[in-house]
Amino acid sequence: MSDEDRFIDIEIKLAHQEDLVESLNTRIYEQQKQIDKLEAMLNALAEHMRNNAQHGQTPLNERPPHY
Repeated sequence: MSDEDRFIDIEIKLAHQEDLVESLNTRIYEQQKQIDKLEAMLNALAEHMRNNAQHGQTPLNERPPHY
């Protein structure tokens, strides 16, 4: 294997690695956006539950007092 063949092989491997890193970065970015959205939904739900508890509202699945 000549030096030129070795350089070509290294360049091919580097190109594949760069593509993989870019794909992974894109996936991580998408996952972070999803995590941010889920955190916002969780915070809204927690706030809703706090507001309901403060106003004396009970959860919908609570048994009525006659049980």
